[in-house]
Amino acid sequence: MSDSDSTSTDQKPRSTAWQTALTVVQEAVPPFIPANAHAMTVVIEYPPGDPGTPPHRHPGGPAFGYVLEGEMRMEVEGEPERIIPAGEAFWEPGGDVIHYQDGNARDDVRLRFTVTMLCDPGQPMLVLVEDEELAQRKDRRAPRPA
Repeated sequence: MSDSDSTSTDQKPRSTAWQTALTVVQEAVPPFIPANAHAMTVVIEYPPGDPGTPPHRHPGGPAFGYVLEGEMRMEVEGEPERIIPAGEAFWEPGGDVIHYQDGNARDDVRLRFTVTMLCDPGQPMLVLVEDEELAQRKDRRAPRPA
């Protein structure tokens, strides 16, 4: 038996799992991507009932996320509040848009989600919004649930 025969018979069969392994959970067309952007992926975990980050924005660019555990209370400027359960994706445009809520919608389980943000070098990833600006832009917030 030659060397070439032994390598061809010793090779493991190629996997075909990759052909059906992909599931698209979200597609989006972001409004902009900053020049020289870099990506940052983070995992965020909030305890039961935690309201999450105060109103903020991601000035460097859009953010794309996926809820790993629990349910997220999500609200972005101009859109109604919604609950995103584990296994669902979300995104926000970033830039000047205010992100009002990203808190835990449940008081009995933790919330874990991952977010990939496109960031503009030299810009902070997250900037809190002051109460004065929230008051000035209150007309841009979708009606609150009763």
